[in-house]
Amino acid sequence: MNDDLGTNPVEMLTHETGLWALRFLMITLAITPLRRLTKQHWLIKLRRMLGLFVFFYATLHVITYLWLDQFFDWAEILRDIPKRPFITIGFISYMLLLPLALTSTNAMQRRLKKRWVTLHQLVYVIPMLVVVHFIWSLKADYSEPLLYLSIFVMLLVLRSFYNRKKALQV
Repeated sequence: MNDDLGTNPVEMLTHETGLWALRFLMITLAITPLRRLTKQHWLIKLRRMLGLFVFFYATLHVITYLWLDQFFDWAEILRDIPKRPFITIGFISYMLLLPLALTSTNAMQRRLKKRWVTLHQLVYVIPMLVVVHFIWSLKADYSEPLLYLSIFVMLLVLRSFYNRKKALQV
């Protein structure tokens, strides 16, 4: 990239912040399988920080749409939603991500106990919604979101493999 934001810099910024949120989501989900494969247990310490990076970039993505694209024109935003359903699914994804970020502290983990684990399993729903959001936002060439979907499926298969292996050892 040569510092060229193209003919529509707001669209480019919106796309890039969303893409980085998705990338960090995939990296965050890769921590546990990577830790199990490499037996490098220190990796788990990175997971919370990476998850907060997901929230940071998703927040930038939402703010870019609300502020730079729509100028906080709520009437226009409400007209835009039925025309572009990918915005609705993106908003749902963000709203599911919000409680994960808000409960990411050690204090919230202690306070919520087993409910914390249940709540944080939303992290497996969010990537599917984000990929649908990504696909619906495109007019052609779905290869990039399908690549992320493939990565997510591979991570789920790895997680399933390790969970099954662990269950058989007990």
